[in-house]
Amino acid sequence: MEPNNSQVNQRIATISAHLNPPNYSQMEGGSSLGRANCRAKGGSAGFKVAILGAAGGIGQPLAMLMKMNPLVSVLHLYDVVNTPGVTADISHMDTGAVVRGFLGQQQLEEALTGMDLVIIPAGVPRKPGMTRDDLFNINAGIVKTLCEGIAKCCPKAIVNLISNPVNSTVPIAAEVFKKAGTYDPRRLLGVTMLDVVRANTFVAEVMGLDPREVDVPVVGGHAGVTILPLLSQVKPPCSFTQKEIDYLTDRIQNGGTEVVEAKAGAGSATLSMAYAAVKFADACLRALRGDSGVVECAFVDSHVTELPFFASKVRLGRYGIEEVYPLGPLNEYERVGLEKAKKELGESIQKGVSFSKVSVYRTAVGLIQQNPNNA
Repeated sequence: MEPNNSQVNQRIATISAHLNPPNYSQMEGGSSLGRANCRAKGGSAGFKVAILGAAGGIGQPLAMLMKMNPLVSVLHLYDVVNTPGVTADISHMDTGAVVRGFLGQQQLEEALTGMDLVIIPAGVPRKPGMTRDDLFNINAGIVKTLCEGIAKCCPKAIVNLISNPVNSTVPIAAEVFKKAGTYDPRRLLGVTMLDVVRANTFVAEVMGLDPREVDVPVVGGHAGVTILPLLSQVKPPCSFTQKEIDYLTDRIQNGGTEVVEAKAGAGSATLSMAYAAVKFADACLRALRGDSGVVECAFVDSHVTELPFFASKVRLGRYGIEEVYPLGPLNEYERVGLEKAKKELGESIQKGVSFSKVSVYRTAVGLIQQNPNNA
């Protein structure tokens, strides 16, 4: 029995949903072929995840790895360029997640609607000679715009913020959500997992261990001296010489620079960052599912120190962060490092808060200039 025209059209629409980002505003009223949601037959139920910046150096491998995650049922890929190609490519993978692509600012809201988890690697990468602060002026505006979309379309989503400088972009995101009246500190997490991944790897190399069996708490922030590995709390317990402590601390703090210089202008730590981001996202999804004992390090709204944001171990649950753990006992080396970290971190946090306040002021001035009679 041959399929009728209606069935054929539906099949074509299903294929089209894989290959093209939705743009319903351009559909012609007379067309009988609209794009349909494409769901893998027999695909298991899971969570809806959006990646903002999915066509970038981090975004592409991140999207591929998230497509492989069995906890993901719907994967939305958003960027301002090249999303259709990335979507078509990743949609050919024979895993259960449904992939949809969204291109440009006009499709941001559609990309975000109904999401459970939003991962943000969007922004420009570091280049040789650049610090994370050099990225601030560009990436701060990008993060602000994306978080305004989140506040409007999926205010209950867990947000994993990767865009650098994380020490400043997380405070920006918090201010955006506060302005929108949607801020929930449990749901905003700056991703510092790459520092932990590096720490585990480098310690394992020095001690001759399997890195998968090493756990190094890394606290503070996500740039230079604000990255503080607590080598006194490594599991399994390890004894280091002072020379090893100096070497490991310096390498963990400057791991990003190591990759930028090694790539010689061809990019930054994109692959290891994507791996770390997926590892952290998987932890968030397992916690959303109801798994207990999910503990990871993240840069979050915190009372661990006098600073409003700080990276430390947190326990994740169905609504985001359930508990922020204290630092635990520090040795003298770590106490000195903590004071150095807090000084620079405080300045970076204030930079993000100040940016948000200036943006609000400029918006208000612009509205007054457009409507002087209402001022």
